[in-house]
Amino acid sequence: MKRLLGALLVISFAISFATGLAAGEETSFNRVRMPNPKGKEIKALLTFSDNDKAIEVRPKKGQSVAVPFGQIDKCTYEYTESLSLLVRPSRTHWLQIDYRDHDAHRILVLRLHKRNYIRVLDALKAHTGIDAELFGNANKRRGDFFPKH
Repeated sequence: MKRLLGALLVISFAISFATGLAAGEETSFNRVRMPNPKGKEIKALLTFSDNDKAIEVRPKKGQSVAVPFGQIDKCTYEYTESLSLLVRPSRTHWLQIDYRDHDAHRILVLRLHKRNYIRVLDALKAHTGIDAELFGNANKRRGDFFPKH
């Protein structure tokens, strides 16, 4: 009886491992915000899905958006910095995705978190093959990711 149970356990593990390998890779980020129809920023989950060949954005409330990789025209990254009331700089990271939806031009704007914006841009390149264009203050960032000119 113990042998049979052990064999079934090994077989079920092998099947689950094989189906996991057959499934495509997904990369998700939960520290993302997107505007709702009223213009208020809401929390969302950003997923790069190789299975669906799409960028999927699922807000906590509202309609989800799926942008197929093949319909993306360009992606733009912008880094903005402004002074807050406490005279401490407020940094904001934006990703804009321009895409086509049934011959209509659409724009998806996402606000990225300071801790994962570089990983989001790396995932964009890895899954779609598209490098985000730098716009605005983005080239003023220090570090290896955005070298100074």
